[in-house]
Amino acid sequence: MGHDHDHGHHHHGHDHEPSGSNRIFAAGTALNLCFVAVEVFYGLASNSLALLSDAAHNLGDVFGLLIAWAAFHLGKSLPTKRRTYGLRRSSILAALANAIVLLVVVGGIAWEAIGRFAHPESVEGMTVIWVAAAGVLINTASALLFMAGRGKDLNLNGAFLHMAADAAVSLGVVLGGLGILAGWHWIDPAISILVCGVIVWGTWGLLRESLSLAMDAVPAGIDAHAVESYLATLPGVAAVHDLHIWGMSTTEAALTAHLVMPCPPSDDALLGQVCDELRLRFEIGHVTIQIEHGDVPCRQAPAHVV
Repeated sequence: MGHDHDHGHHHHGHDHEPSGSNRIFAAGTALNLCFVAVEVFYGLASNSLALLSDAAHNLGDVFGLLIAWAAFHLGKSLPTKRRTYGLRRSSILAALANAIVLLVVVGGIAWEAIGRFAHPESVEGMTVIWVAAAGVLINTASALLFMAGRGKDLNLNGAFLHMAADAAVSLGVVLGGLGILAGWHWIDPAISILVCGVIVWGTWGLLRESLSLAMDAVPAGIDAHAVESYLATLPGVAAVHDLHIWGMSTTEAALTAHLVMPCPPSDDALLGQVCDELRLRFEIGHVTIQIEHGDVPCRQAPAHVV
């Protein structure tokens, strides 16, 4: 039984990070973190749940920015004898923690909002309007920071979409402030419930995907059946088994597989071609292929064996 291994280097969006993106992430994170602090302060001062829930929303996106920013740097961490993949998986754990914390915070805000429907409280509508209006400007400015590189970097594109959505949510809080000035005190908890719904909608996918990645599931966007079909149709391949695809981080995927080749190639040209194709077609960058003659049954060939 011959064992041939080939290890490719993953090329994803963040590998082509434009120069200056570190400064963009730093500016966007600092700007939004300061605004979160302002929203929390004035949300408590004005007794506005809408501002507090919007602060939670913006804080979630700050975490998202930090995760996207850290993913680039962690992806460069060198492996050690103890941590053979470096620190790549920390981005998955950070995404999972981000989703859990956000859902807990949202649950507390939603519980308070439901109570306020029964017992409305006075809210300073003008403060809500001015702070939320500042949020529209800050989130729009943040979105513009990420606009230039959004077509070249998946992380920058995700940050742009988050900031643009935040601007829209802040605009909704401004409209809620106008309703408060009109005497509609129920609108503050109503807006906070709406914002909580937006957070849950956006966070649920993050929670589901980060849990899947933590459990070594095939990353979203990779069709395992298509990968297996591609490997099975390679010249000289009689069968494919023990195929595993998992995420090493939130942006990097790895694959291992056994290829049964009764007449294996005499050099590594085919392995190099396979690694290039898996990277280009499926965005799988870390590939390990084991070639077998097929004359001795492989213990890992059955589908139920891991």
